[in-house]
Parts: sequence; structure tokens; C-alpha cells
Amino acid sequence: MLTTFEFLKFNDLSNTQLYELLKLRIEVFVVEQNCPYQDLDGKDLKEDTVHVLGYDEEGELVAYCRILAPGVSYPHAASIGRVITSAKGRGKGVGRELMKQAVQYSESIKRYTLLTISAQSHLQAFYEEIGFRRTAKKEYLEDNIPHREMERKS
Repeated sequence: MLTTFEFLKFNDLSNTQLYELLKLRIEVFVVEQNCPYQDLDGKDLKEDTVHVLGYDEEGELVAYCRILAPGVSYPHAASIGRVITSAKGRGKGVGRELMKQAVQYSESIKRYTLLTISAQSHLQAFYEEIGFRRTAKKEYLEDNIPHREMERKS
């Protein structure tokens, strides 16, 4: 599955792109994972937030994440969050490519040297393949789903 990526600030998103990314976030996090939570947390609007949108060859949004500047979610580290692959894109390497693109952008364009994520525990091995390592913090519940804090240093 060929995927192209766009890196956009909130004000650069078209109405359609915003609709599609919010629809995908709700589809996966709220409906599929049966996890009602407040998705719109104000972080999408931050000046340094970068929205990463991955499209398949048909132009359909199949992957998304957001890159947050240091101090937004973690005091001294940038972070990548809201990592999603649509059902159509799963099992085809789209999520792995999304994370590689987000890490590369974070490190080379934004010059972030420390990335921290709040990873769903069952995806720990996936994130380790991309260079993230568990921090010393214990597993915790976020929206009733087990998570682990993980870091990547460049």
C-alpha cells in the first residue's frame, strides 16, 4: 500500500482534512476501542503542533498522528500522539511508516532530541522496533487502557 504523507499545522488543514482526521480518531479510539473520552484537548491548536496525515494511493486517509512540542504533554520532551492506522491500512506496514515519518520529521526538521510517547502496552514491541524504549515508570491506565511511557533519544 503506497502511502504519501503531509505535515501540516492546524491552520493549514483544509476543512476536509480536519473532518477526516477527527472522523478517523473517533472511529478508532472511541468506537473500535469502546473508549469514550474527550478527544479535543486543545493540543491540536498549539502553534508548534504538526499533524501528520498518511494517504493511500486512492487519496484516502489511512494513518494519522500529531507531533507536540516539548512542554505540551511532557515538560522536557516532544511527543508523538494520537497514532492511528485505519482498518484499511492495518497489517500493511502503514503504521510503521507513519511512525518512521513522524520520528524523522521530529528529529530532522524540528530538531527534537527526545521524544516521549504514551503507548498502549500491547503495542510496546511495535514502538521498540522504531527505537523507543520503556521508561522506568510503571504501567498505568489511560482511559481504562493499559499504557507505558516510552522514549526515543536521537
